Amino acid sequence: MTAMRCSGARYDQDRRRDTVTAGALMLAAWAVELILGWPDPLFRRLRHPVVWIGALIRTMEVRLNRPGLTFAARYALGGVSVLIVTTAAGGIAVLVTRALPDNGFGFAVEALVGSAFIASRSLHAHVVAVAKPLRAGDLACARTAVSMLVGRDPASMQRPGVARAALESLAENTSDGVVAPIFWGVLFGLPGLVAYKAINTLDSMLGHRNKRFEAYGGIAARLDDVANWVPARLTGMLLVVSAGRSAAWRVMIRDGRRHRSPNAGWPEAALAGALGVRLSGPRVYDNQLRHEPWLNPGARDPSAQDLWRGLAIYRRALALGAVLLLGVAVAERTW
Repeated sequence: MTAMRCSGARYDQDRRRDTVTAGALMLAAWAVELILGWPDPLFRRLRHPVVWIGALIRTMEVRLNRPGLTFAARYALGGVSVLIVTTAAGGIAVLVTRALPDNGFGFAVEALVGSAFIASRSLHAHVVAVAKPLRAGDLACARTAVSMLVGRDPASMQRPGVARAALESLAENTSDGVVAPIFWGVLFGLPGLVAYKAINTLDSMLGHRNKRFEAYGGIAARLDDVANWVPARLTGMLLVVSAGRSAAWRVMIRDGRRHRSPNAGWPEAALAGALGVRLSGPRVYDNQLRHEPWLNPGARDPSAQDLWRGLAIYRRALALGAVLLLGVAVAERTW
């Protein structure tokens, strides 16, 4: 098994990659993702690894999440699903790392595989797809684009609501799609990266607060909360430093805990303070209005221009994160 020493600094001796660290692997995987994304030829032939994980989750949910069972039984079966999916995903990643040759080619393939589980490039593209029509006044197109980012119903959203939803997704997915997978990859190599993505996908598919998933998705939601606890706060700090505004820090510390999620509020509150806008608040899920607390209450609603400002902060946060990751890779090399 590709394991890390307790410090997470180097691959174990069985791999004999004494000059290659998990930090270097994550940096290479991230560079591939930024430059190439997941190439279309690979997508057409192989689909995307997250699609495979999603298919396994969906198949198990259909078979195990039966309405006639008790709450406790469905909760337990959801836990079984979590165990099987994360073990399968992480186990396959272990087999991949063991099968690859111990040379530059093996490292390159491992970085290519790892790049599929990082989403910095696609997140930027999805937010731009909202910002452009919103700036042009095409609300219908902006609503369609934002529906690719959020699970709430965009039909009733006006321009501020669309901008708010896109900024919230930008902040939260900076953690879930970029910082968290790299964080776990640094700790445990490719298996850690892939296992985290399985946990996050489980939560996105099962962790809904409704009759169908409240029991079955309970363990998936709790495990995702644990996996994202450190990355969410690290993401908030990256956004605060990249914004260069003391208000970002004040709002994050004051409002980060007010969010319904124990983690999403930290990067969202940081971005709200950085831009001087309010985020979160009431929203519609499954045709029901949910009265969520505001982050940075009393501030103005965001506009299309704030999306571009948010993207600029996002790019600076990525650059800062890359510098930190390079520092980790260099430090690991010297340990």
